Amino acid sequence: MSLKFIALSGTVSVTENLYVYEYKDQMMVVDCGVGFPDLEMRGVDLVIPDFGYIVKNKHKLKGIIVSQGHEDHIGALPFLLREVRTPIWTSPLVTSFLNDKLKDYGISGVKVNTFNPMSESFNVGVFRVHPFRVTHSIPDAVGFAIDTPEGRVFHVPEHKMQQEPVDQMPFDKNRANQLASKKVLFLASDCLGANKPGYTIGERQIEDNIFKIANDSKGAVFFTAISSNVGRFQQAINVARKMGRKAVYVGRSVQKKCDMAQELGYLKDSKGTVVSLGKAKGLPRNKIMYIIAGCYGQVGSSLYRVSTKEHGRLHAEKGDTLIFSADPAPPYTKESENLVIDNFIEMGVDVHYYDLDEGLYVSGHGSQEDILELFKITNPDYFIPIGGTVRFMHAYKKLAQAFGAKESDVFELKPGDGVVFENGKANQNIKIPVKEVLVAGLGVGDVGKVVLSDRKTLSQYGVAVVVIKIDPKTKKMVGKLEIVSKGFVFEKSSKKLLSQAVNKLEERIKRNGKLDKKSAATITLSFLQKFFFDETGRRPIIIPVVVET
Repeated sequence: MSLKFIALSGTVSVTENLYVYEYKDQMMVVDCGVGFPDLEMRGVDLVIPDFGYIVKNKHKLKGIIVSQGHEDHIGALPFLLREVRTPIWTSPLVTSFLNDKLKDYGISGVKVNTFNPMSESFNVGVFRVHPFRVTHSIPDAVGFAIDTPEGRVFHVPEHKMQQEPVDQMPFDKNRANQLASKKVLFLASDCLGANKPGYTIGERQIEDNIFKIANDSKGAVFFTAISSNVGRFQQAINVARKMGRKAVYVGRSVQKKCDMAQELGYLKDSKGTVVSLGKAKGLPRNKIMYIIAGCYGQVGSSLYRVSTKEHGRLHAEKGDTLIFSADPAPPYTKESENLVIDNFIEMGVDVHYYDLDEGLYVSGHGSQEDILELFKITNPDYFIPIGGTVRFMHAYKKLAQAFGAKESDVFELKPGDGVVFENGKANQNIKIPVKEVLVAGLGVGDVGKVVLSDRKTLSQYGVAVVVIKIDPKTKKMVGKLEIVSKGFVFEKSSKKLLSQAVNKLEERIKRNGKLDKKSAATITLSFLQKFFFDETGRRPIIIPVVVET
């Protein structure tokens, strides 16, 4: 028999991590994350992986193991668990995040097992899983050594080798080396930093940089980072304490994640630095640091609403300071972040952000030397880059070849691609058809390319609705046509244009003679598409409404 490794997603978009291990009639999933809509996906909230293959083979599914608590690794789990029910294994902090997320989505009855990454191993069907701690931008991130019937493999979605992380839980090299003492068939690991030389720098100096900026502020300090970056919030709390300020959580995502982290001991507020927004109301502005959600400029987030002066309980003013400890990493977020930054600057706020290169952010992903060190620890027969894009996979492949791998030993997988391992040999011959699945409001998968195309047209050219009345007995048009447009042309110029369109369309319809609903709609579409383009150079969406009267 053979072992299958399938990358359903997570190899070309930096997000939507979802990987499948399959042997005979048993399957295990690693991670299940969301992606973010691009600028063409108007009205779309999230992008999730295509679960079709898993649902089709749900009788094989023995469980899901989760490596860390960022949304691109756990965010799609509620959507998958609506289709299948299976146990989950993960670390303590991620267990808290997951239980809270499943509660929000109204999903119950799912067993979330918590493991100790320092010593524990467990079985998921035929697979024996050995987690080990890695350093990332969130506590309790892990890699996995997995015993399969074809041999031991390593799956390390994200890591860096920094040995002084904020959470004081460094990469567990001892356990990783111990687990790698057995021959390793393949390594699937993070490639996002494969084109950056050296090691990814540590995070300790960020706290000093935050302090230098915040200490100069004469007003309130607003501090923002990704809501699961507990270590960065610890640094912000440390800075607030040093300055004699109170820290205030603003935003549901930050509040909940920090509360969970503090309950588990990953976030410390030993001096009572953190107070509620209500208690902070009576304090002078120069005694407050707001730790606020919305570092990606998400519409509706607390930071966004403060920037647009729509937050009911909080405002910014001249003399305040805003510190962005985040990078516009998710694709297509920089536009919204820039909008928020510009709004704050116009209010007279001193804004410190990614373009200024002030040492307020470091990547949670390993660079070339971090990746090479993992190669040295595991020394696998085969290499699979994950968690990046095509260019990062290519850079990872070059690193692997420099390490001594042959070109055929490295597998650059696109979504749906897989590799079969049999008797210690690998062959890339799996291709599962997958598609983008878009989440818009309560709908999952009901928005496709046609809908997105229509939304793009609407946003660019507007819409024209044409009302036509026909007599079902005589099959002729009765009364006068009506055309109503929105977002097409300015009101003043539209009257003349639409009047011309009505007259010419009526002439065209009358020449046709007898009509039915279908022919009336077809004539209207064909005529107006050409007329409007000839007159304006635009192609609005045209909606014929044919009424029999």
